[in-house]
Amino acid sequence: MNIEVEDVTFSIHDKRLIDSISLQVKMGELVGLIGPNGSGKSTLLKNMYRVLRPDSGLVTLDGRDLLRMKYKETARQMAVVSQDAPQTFDFSVRDIVLMGRHPHKKLLEADSALDHELVEQALERVGMEAQADQSFATLSGGEKQRVLIARALAGQAKFLILDEPTNHLDIRYQLQILDLVKTLQITTLAALHDLNLAAFYCDRMYVLKEGKVVSSGITEDVLQPDLLRSVFGVETEICVHPRTGKPSITFLPDSLRGGAAHDINRTNGDPMKYDKL
Repeated sequence: MNIEVEDVTFSIHDKRLIDSISLQVKMGELVGLIGPNGSGKSTLLKNMYRVLRPDSGLVTLDGRDLLRMKYKETARQMAVVSQDAPQTFDFSVRDIVLMGRHPHKKLLEADSALDHELVEQALERVGMEAQADQSFATLSGGEKQRVLIARALAGQAKFLILDEPTNHLDIRYQLQILDLVKTLQITTLAALHDLNLAAFYCDRMYVLKEGKVVSSGITEDVLQPDLLRSVFGVETEICVHPRTGKPSITFLPDSLRGGAAHDINRTNGDPMKYDKL
């Protein structure tokens, strides 16, 4: 599945939050959406998964106008995992994943053997089959996100939107979630807060500032010190990680900016250089 955003604009009370944004995610890609707080990442995603409606522009799924599709049909194609797990009553993990089958069912239609088979397969793929009967509310943050991804798998979603899904997780669970998403090979657009994680996992990325795309392309081309300075207001040194071949970013405190910045982290194998990778 390919998704394309064309000149999408969105405003609230005459304040423009999204300004003529265009982007594309091709089948099988994991594309990152990065930018400082307030840059419009979550607002753009909400316009894509129809919590908000654009003032103008077009969002298409495989060439079809998303805004003209029925909500149930959209739910069959697209799944969303946000940074905050939903508040639920005392549902089991299996019940939460089974909810992913609802867009495929008629009103009051009973769950079928196929529904339950897809649920079990999804739980197995995310490594949560042992917790199937456990209360969702008792899970850790990382476990909850894995269950929500399983719900998307059970619903056979072809496009996945991740709205900062690792924002409140410790580094172990951040890596687990993004490892999982990468191995699923589902077309994915992910708003990510951590630039080193974005650099490692994303095939391409779009950079937002004040509601506009200011840069886009493959990760190695986009993540440059001048861009990070202008967008995030930080000084950085960027090198290629010797094991991954991906960009690795060192953020410099004020005390090390300027001339001293060029002398730090030059030693091969310095573990601080490769934080979070």
